[in-house]
Amino acid sequence: MFDGSFRKPVDAAVKPIGAALRKTGLTPDHLTIVGLLIGAGAAVAVGAGRLRLGLLLVILAALPDLLDGALAKASKSASQRGAFFDSTVDRITDALLLGGITYYFAETEDPRLTVLPFAVMAVSSVISYQRAKAESLGLDAKGGLMERAERIVVLCVGLFLEPWVDGALVWILWGMLVLSTITAIQRFVKVWTQAEVAPVTQARIDLRRERREERREARVARRRTRVPLRERVPRRPQ
Repeated sequence: MFDGSFRKPVDAAVKPIGAALRKTGLTPDHLTIVGLLIGAGAAVAVGAGRLRLGLLLVILAALPDLLDGALAKASKSASQRGAFFDSTVDRITDALLLGGITYYFAETEDPRLTVLPFAVMAVSSVISYQRAKAESLGLDAKGGLMERAERIVVLCVGLFLEPWVDGALVWILWGMLVLSTITAIQRFVKVWTQAEVAPVTQARIDLRRERREERREARVARRRTRVPLRERVPRRPQ
């Protein structure tokens, strides 16, 4: 949702920063790695119960993830390898953060609640997989109520409220789970609707190809059955 509504304004805002970072000699992969390290630090802080520090680190970890795309465009180094690396690191960072919350719940809440961050991670992985698989099929699976940007924002809200409101992070994660499930259903329906038309279109393409092949074979057959010109024209008497 945020990605579709705010992507262009955000890209325009960070474009000058990307141009400035290009002069430092940094690469987008460097920023991606920095974001991963900060995210790992945030997971450790949350697991240790230092929620305010964890919140600060989560916000800091989001900055390199925001700027690596701007740097790639400014340095004209955008590539499939970079996009793959960035997407993989995003999944690892998400797993680390939710792992830190799992450890925090195990220490401070009912141990059974450790299943909750795991469930959020599982559904989030389904959402990411749906988009990746859809794009590999040439379909669109973007959108939904709870994409990655929304999950990070909601998680920050939970980390902010937890020190003042007991159990706030638990309720926030329940909300994330519900909204993530709705998002997975939204993407499934969106891709399913697009895929409904694809076989019909492909069938038409196959039919046209078969008809072209039949016409080609018919032309070849007619050529083979034609009487050669030298046989049709009577020879002059010698």
